[in-house]
Amino acid sequence: MSHTLGVRQAQKQKTRRALLDAALALLEEQSLSSLGLREVTRAVGVAPTAFYRHFRSTADLGVALVEEALGSLHPMIRTTVSPAEDSDERIDRAVGLIAGHVAAHPAHVRFIARERHGGVQPVREAIRDQLARFAEEVQAELAKDPQSAGWHDDDLLMLAGLYVDQMLNTASLFLETLQAPEEERRRVAAVATRRMRLISIGRGHWLD
Repeated sequence: MSHTLGVRQAQKQKTRRALLDAALALLEEQSLSSLGLREVTRAVGVAPTAFYRHFRSTADLGVALVEEALGSLHPMIRTTVSPAEDSDERIDRAVGLIAGHVAAHPAHVRFIARERHGGVQPVREAIRDQLARFAEEVQAELAKDPQSAGWHDDDLLMLAGLYVDQMLNTASLFLETLQAPEEERRRVAAVATRRMRLISIGRGHWLD
């Protein structure tokens, strides 16, 4: 009996994974609001009724994609502002990590960039909630830095939000250069680095 249950559970997870992968592939060319569940199930080769064993709706599937796309990034986001390195090293490493992530997961990055301001409210809210968590985690890391002495919590959270927004903007810029010459990717990296350094310089004078 336990073996049978294990096989069924494995098959269920396999089908769920296939639905997520199919949806992500279809969303390369369209927004979630225009995606039909029959498109997804047709791509997987299962009946539409099978969709509801895993997701309540396409919006629910979209929320699962948000959690998958952003949930695993929390450790990386925190390390990009770790006070263990000086500011320039931290910024260079952050830009490199973002470039690497975009190259490895372009479909996820494209999905987040499109749906952050898209027409499916639960997905917008899920993205907003994840980004709010990022900002809070970055704030906690910034608070460990001696440079943050004397800062009000609200100001640290504002600074964290600036870093998170810039990381998202940088990811979107790298996404547009995936098929571009290496020179263009270097240009994007240089611009992103300058922008983050500008934030860092402003941080150094905030209490003046």
